[in-house]
Amino acid sequence: MSFNIETRKVQKTGGSSYIISLPKEWVEKHGIEKQDTVGILSQPDGNLLITPYIDSEQYEKEKHFDVDEIKDPNYLFRLLVGAYIMGYKVIKITVSGNKIKPIIRETIESFINITIGSEIIEETNNYILIKDLLNPKEMPFEKTIKRMYILVQDMHEEAVKALETGNVDLAQKVIERDDQVDKLNWLVERQSHIVLRDIILCQKLNITLEDASNFQLISKFLERIGDHAVKIAKNVCDINYEKIDKDIYESITKASRFSLDMLNMSLDAWLKKDSLLANENIESVNQLMILCNSIKKTPESENIVEIDFITESIRRTGEYSSDISEIIINNLI
Repeated sequence: MSFNIETRKVQKTGGSSYIISLPKEWVEKHGIEKQDTVGILSQPDGNLLITPYIDSEQYEKEKHFDVDEIKDPNYLFRLLVGAYIMGYKVIKITVSGNKIKPIIRETIESFINITIGSEIIEETNNYILIKDLLNPKEMPFEKTIKRMYILVQDMHEEAVKALETGNVDLAQKVIERDDQVDKLNWLVERQSHIVLRDIILCQKLNITLEDASNFQLISKFLERIGDHAVKIAKNVCDINYEKIDKDIYESITKASRFSLDMLNMSLDAWLKKDSLLANENIESVNQLMILCNSIKKTPESENIVEIDFITESIRRTGEYSSDISEIIINNLI
């Protein structure tokens, strides 16, 4: 597929103004009439953006799902999440003739509960209208990322504490908090797709397209760190606390603290825009590996499989923190 760029000659009018003509096809496609106003935005790379949408609210993406064709509720849930992440403002769910089945309604309610801003604003027996009511400017990327840092740090700390104390109830609470991290990660992914499409909103949020892409990557790594906190908690539930060697607990705790230090260092490097600190964090991975390898087990050790899984999750937490630091360095450059 070839790419042809249209050219326009710059003309001078009135002694001080410069004008160019707009492509006819583009004008007709967007229904622009004489005396209408278009937006003009100067870009950092020297390009000039012309948009028919002066206000982001003028452009709302809509998605329609006919549940007559969707038999699997899990599939419908994934479709709804996908539409949310891709930035659709309005989601319509319909069924022809018959009522929407209870299992479909339950799926829709589950989607509403696990996403931020989605609400049912209209409903009949065979029609449900979902709209995103969140103003993107009310949830800037920085605020969401900071919240994710706090959540995954607390989850990891509590999962390891549950291991040290044999507190299965505490481990279960960590598992239950995973939805909160997923919810925030989906929000970041959604916001990223919206600003990539809406350059006006991008400028209102005072970020670049590169910033949006990097926030999405950082959010994904934090979500995975949260997943590993859940894995630690799930393995804690399967461990016989009374039969584990206390030296192993001590070694796990030491590696866990180092891993969390790396997570906090990545946060500090991001907030301070400090590439040297980010680089120091990347170099820390080798020390974490030594600590994880020092968790001594013998073939006779109780719950050796679960201990291995926990050690692996601690290691991955530190490595993801290192990955975030690499993003920080790239962004600062």
